[in-house]
Amino acid sequence: GLLAILSPAPVAAQEDLRIVPLVRDGHVLVSCELADGYTDEVRDYIQSGLQTTFSYTVELRMRVPAWVDKTLASAVVSTTVEYDNLTRRHTVSRLLDGRVQDSQVIEDEGQVRKMLTTFDRLPLFRTAKLEGNRDYYVLVRARRPQNAAMFWPWDSAPAGSAKFTFIP
Repeated sequence: GLLAILSPAPVAAQEDLRIVPLVRDGHVLVSCELADGYTDEVRDYIQSGLQTTFSYTVELRMRVPAWVDKTLASAVVSTTVEYDNLTRRHTVSRLLDGRVQDSQVIEDEGQVRKMLTTFDRLPLFRTAKLEGNRDYYVLVRARRPQNAAMFWPWDSAPAGSAKFTFIP
């Protein structure tokens, strides 16, 4: 019944969000994968034709010893899918800070799952303001699909971070 869907499963969120920052060509490229984000409940919700959005808030931060870490920049990457039961196709849109970067019609559910739960080497931040030979990190918070609090098997939205040293 519904109770089973709503009860949180004991899952360590840290392990489910994999983040890889890469510095190249004046940008910090960020790759991210939400390993268990595409649950059976998410699939059923999408198949019912309701629009579903996975959203990731990405922050570029600098460690500040004995103080609060400093957020240098942030970006929001979101992917929205809408399934058309008549054509059996998914319309998938990728947005960066609210602006559409890519939109496509996809039949393959595996490809839809990948687009919702991963992004690869997105040039989210410029390196111009970073200091050389200093440690930084990228923090990512995944947000629940809109209108679908019951999807998320965790008590809170998964979050994770990955460190890198900026070498100009």
